[in-house]
Amino acid sequence: MVVNTIHWFRKGLRLHDNPALKESLQGADSVRCIYILDPWFAGSSNVGINRWRFLLQSLEDLDSSLRKLNSRLFVIRGQPTDVFPRLFKEWKISRLSYEYDSEPFGKERDAAIKKLASEAGVEVTVRTSHTLYDLDKIIELNGGQSPLTYKRFQTLISRMEAVEFGVPSLEELGFDTEGLSSLCGRAERLKPSHDSRGIWRGKAWVANFERPRMNANSLLASPTGLSPYLRFGCLSCRLFYFKLTDLYKKVKKNSSPPLSLYGQLLWREFFYTAATNNPCFDKMESNPICVQIPWDRNAEALAKWAEGSTGFPWIDAIMTQLRQEGWIHHLARHAVACFLTRGDLWISWEEGMKVFEELLLDADWSVNAGSWMWLSCSSFFQQFFHCYCPVGFGRRTDPNGDYIRRYLPILRGFPAKYIYDPWNAPESVQKAAKCIIGVHYPKPMVHHAEASRFNIERMKQIYQQLSCYRGLGLVATVPSNSNGNGNSAGEASSDGMGFHAEASH
Repeated sequence: MVVNTIHWFRKGLRLHDNPALKESLQGADSVRCIYILDPWFAGSSNVGINRWRFLLQSLEDLDSSLRKLNSRLFVIRGQPTDVFPRLFKEWKISRLSYEYDSEPFGKERDAAIKKLASEAGVEVTVRTSHTLYDLDKIIELNGGQSPLTYKRFQTLISRMEAVEFGVPSLEELGFDTEGLSSLCGRAERLKPSHDSRGIWRGKAWVANFERPRMNANSLLASPTGLSPYLRFGCLSCRLFYFKLTDLYKKVKKNSSPPLSLYGQLLWREFFYTAATNNPCFDKMESNPICVQIPWDRNAEALAKWAEGSTGFPWIDAIMTQLRQEGWIHHLARHAVACFLTRGDLWISWEEGMKVFEELLLDADWSVNAGSWMWLSCSSFFQQFFHCYCPVGFGRRTDPNGDYIRRYLPILRGFPAKYIYDPWNAPESVQKAAKCIIGVHYPKPMVHHAEASRFNIERMKQIYQQLSCYRGLGLVATVPSNSNGNGNSAGEASSDGMGFHAEASH
């Protein structure tokens, strides 16, 4: 019997560490690799040009990698439920393989495809490789519920390792690790310069690892940034994990790497786990883990924030960089998210999430929604009394204001003393800078000190009324001295996603 196989690429746009693809090759007479591009989705989705360009370039490079193996990538236009019955018949397909998708939409889509495959007599192979862990096992260990605190998540994965549910080695997966130093897709081009980022920074960086801090240089996007490659699966998160582990063990023999070394990978895993059984994870209403906050509707204010016209140079420079480059530092993301939601404008996190979904190269449904709930104190994190100052935070990070001058050239002429609050500059300074505030650059759209104090009080009242949520572990009791000694506070102080205590004015 002739065995014809289709491997369906979705997120895992790579050849390395692709167990579903590897299994599809075994005993197959032919293997066709496909990517399905839905024209309707392309025309109606909230995805900006930078991310579409990244995706198309990644597909081109995947095709190039396949052609070196005398194969190719078939990019097929249509909806999967329409495409597969036709392909099964035309190509006489007997097997279909793809990478497991943990997100609710993906699981619903894949269930429909499995049904079509079953009706056509096509065997389906699904393997996990987009996450480090089996998310269903994490949920099973937690009594059938997704863990809602990062501390609980860490406890569960440490227990999984003890009972051998942890991440297997690449050798256990049946791979020859000799050839796995190369990265497929556009990441292939990054090999020579990988020593400037993450695991490729070398032994000194790993040996002295601590939570990354933001400074003037780190505010700028690096051409070797790996987050978009992890998001699209051009780079295996498991390969990244193993490379980190191997390098750490070479530096510190007989010592297990600290969890903080895997910080962003584990946060990604945490939000994937929280989202996997929650189809309303990206919404406030009907979302069982989200505090229902009566946010304001203000289209004009939302547009000013999204377009970088708030009148706060620090916020506007971040949003300008996001729109131009598709990337901003994770603490810069915190700053603009706090400003939009509970800090200043009191606009729903859903609106900010949509803007990030459009503009961020590494926007990921689970991580994007989870981060916005966290940052708006709608779930996971409750220290609403900590608020980023849109003037002071940036000034401490980049005292000279070079970042602002780069992305807001209209303000280049202001001295460092006034570049974060140019409205306070004397008229003579504004004239010398050739930028009159209110004419050439907008005045601040809100009075931050007043807005943040008012919003903190609003959030405090909301939390005081939500005692019913405490049973779900969503709302911690807020201490009267606002120092926050609960689990969430501890987690926030020890990871890369939580807020630092910042002055609110």
